[in-house]
Amino acid sequence: MALRAEMNLAEESFLTDDFLRQLINVGEVDILVGLPTHNNAKTIAAIVQAVQSGILHRFPRERAVIINADGGSRDGTPELITGASIDDARPSSNLYALRTLHSISTRYGNTPATDVAFRTILAAAELLRAKACVVMSPESAHMEPEWLSKLLSPVYRDGFDLVTPTYRRHKFEGLLITNLLYPMTRALYGLRIREAYSLDFGFSGRLATQFLGQNAWNDGTGEGGVELRFTLAAIRGGLRICQSFLGNKDHVEHRAADLVPALRQTVGTLFSALERDFPVWSAVTSSQPVPTTGAELETLLQPVRVNRKRLREMFSTGVAELGSVFQSILSPATLAELQRISGLGEEDFQYPAELWVRTVYEFAASYQKSVISRDHIIQALAPLFRGRVFTFLMENRNASADEVENNIEGLCLEFERLKPYLLQMWKPRE
Repeated sequence: MALRAEMNLAEESFLTDDFLRQLINVGEVDILVGLPTHNNAKTIAAIVQAVQSGILHRFPRERAVIINADGGSRDGTPELITGASIDDARPSSNLYALRTLHSISTRYGNTPATDVAFRTILAAAELLRAKACVVMSPESAHMEPEWLSKLLSPVYRDGFDLVTPTYRRHKFEGLLITNLLYPMTRALYGLRIREAYSLDFGFSGRLATQFLGQNAWNDGTGEGGVELRFTLAAIRGGLRICQSFLGNKDHVEHRAADLVPALRQTVGTLFSALERDFPVWSAVTSSQPVPTTGAELETLLQPVRVNRKRLREMFSTGVAELGSVFQSILSPATLAELQRISGLGEEDFQYPAELWVRTVYEFAASYQKSVISRDHIIQALAPLFRGRVFTFLMENRNASADEVENNIEGLCLEFERLKPYLLQMWKPRE
């Protein structure tokens, strides 16, 4: 049988019988494309066509499959995936796939849960013995066919285990990445991975199997942050990681209310990983670049409208209203300085890099000690992050692309320089 004979169906009981039958019919594959979806009918057809075109151009001889893990779509998303024909993507040059491109779908629930969707894709990759895999966001409406090769080829042809993307972004996009997630993961784990949390990435079958077996899965909870946990697992396991430049990143408008869920997905996931990974990150003393295909990044400078006044007001209001919460989380010196700057006017206000890094590290240490509810700690970080973003916007409003990158690099170095401060506060395991 094409599937591994030692497959234990009891261990894969979260997969439906119908899905297992579909996997058996597919047999072993070289390339697996995972599409986690939930009501994505508006964008999924273009993504499937880009995937098919990418396979036609770059992997016409490989055995390939599209695996759709759907969280209960009601708009016909799964049918758009399984009903698409690779003939629809055939260009005028009459390229032909020499293998059948299978497209199968399974429904894992009635609400989206990224951890369950990802577990389903990983299990399919293991059972099909996929050599190279890619997960694509169902919202990447402007995905190009070349993305597939850029994320898969380093795995399939060069032996890498994880390929994270880099993008072309406006200097004021991805602020949670540039002002917190990237500099902190770089300082702690020692690798300069720009997008440690991404919804588009490539990976090896080896990493899929390792991650599948080492995680305690809790079906249906929608724990979130699984993409970042996946990156950290690759680092922790000493596997080969690279970056690949994809080009334009779709701009998504975010509401103020979206910040706390985003912090839970990223910062909450990172803080949660630090206790388990302490033996790894505590031994890291510097950061190193990772191999990168194409540009490390590209920065766009066209004018955008940002309500800076609102950011500063939300910072000052948060500092005033959450004083008792911050007393549990922050050192007296840090809290006093935050209270001081919260009273400054717009032109005088500045949340300097050193103070921001100390703030984040004190939050991480308090999270580890659970001084109050961990979720309340993450929520309390939101107004302070807005204050830091205000400063970043003011410092870079007239900056060139190089100047913006130099400022981000300076923040990264500050996270690295103050790492001993976090270690000093860390509560040793008993």
